[in-house]
Amino acid sequence: MELDERKVKILKAVIKNYLETGEPVGSRTISKYTDLKLSSATIRNEMADLEEMGYIIQPHTSAGRIPTDKGYRLYVDDMMSQKESEVAAREQDVSEREQKVSDREKDVESMADVLNQKVDRVEELLQNVAKVLAKDTNYATMISAPQVKGNKLKFVQLSNLEPNKILAVIVMEGNVIRNKVITVSEDVSQENLLKLNILLNTSLTGLSLSEMNLSIVSRMESQAGEHMVLVKEVVDAIVETIGSEDNLKIYTSGATNIFRYPELSDSAKASELIYALEEKKSLDSFVSDNPEEDGKKGIQVYIGSEAPVESMKDCSVVTATYELADGMRGTVGIIGPKRMDYEKVVEKLKTIQNQLDDVFKKS
Repeated sequence: MELDERKVKILKAVIKNYLETGEPVGSRTISKYTDLKLSSATIRNEMADLEEMGYIIQPHTSAGRIPTDKGYRLYVDDMMSQKESEVAAREQDVSEREQKVSDREKDVESMADVLNQKVDRVEELLQNVAKVLAKDTNYATMISAPQVKGNKLKFVQLSNLEPNKILAVIVMEGNVIRNKVITVSEDVSQENLLKLNILLNTSLTGLSLSEMNLSIVSRMESQAGEHMVLVKEVVDAIVETIGSEDNLKIYTSGATNIFRYPELSDSAKASELIYALEEKKSLDSFVSDNPEEDGKKGIQVYIGSEAPVESMKDCSVVTATYELADGMRGTVGIIGPKRMDYEKVVEKLKTIQNQLDDVFKKS
């Protein structure tokens, strides 16, 4: 059986109507919804074929049809393809692009306000983005801190906390900050701490973890003289902090928004989903190391069973990748029902993606 143009139009009409209403869609509705000018009986036959092909399903007897994951996938892929074509066309038409920007100003205003704030810590900015995004979309949101792997040290600042304890503030490029309390085997005077700070920053600033080799560390230990052991302890702490697998942090917001959607508000499903959003560990699987492989600048759409998180099999998840300097990347995502407004969500994520890129590249 062939998925011809007429079937595709009917399928899209079913999906669009279901996205708007959340109610199963019947043939009579489609006959009014499209420009096909077909009878309800003809549309009913085409819908039966679409059901047989696995694109729609009848949830219960005498009801209309709703999309399956396969149906949503066809709809989303077609939408993404059209969006890419529209972007290419707009880039060749300056006047049209300026009009489009004017039309979207109100939509992105609240997010732009957040991103333009003077925020010293990346983590605080990302938490604010997650909150505003959840409020704007009425879905649950997640955003990961940029991954530190492969990043370079910007500077390190050591200060005395108490006897035998030093606080190391480690700042990587992109203003990613990590604090580490180091227990040392000897007390350090303020004068020697200053010398140690100069030595560390002179030797390690601008280096990635892989570049902090034995030769550099040995040279530093030699220059440190009587504080050779201390230098090794501090360098070990820096390496451990930068290279730690626990560096990935994920912030979430809007978990209770799922109760807005009847298909997700079942007590068992809702509990599992809220737990996943609050516990966060399972969300790691949405953070891609190579987000550009799909050719969509990091935009990924997971529908139902495509999601790598078991508790999200009844959801759709759309993610985008933002970039800091020197290849550091993070992921921002929106979690909602399968009947989410994909077009709006993709536009929101592209806007945030571009704004985060700009903010971090200016910082």
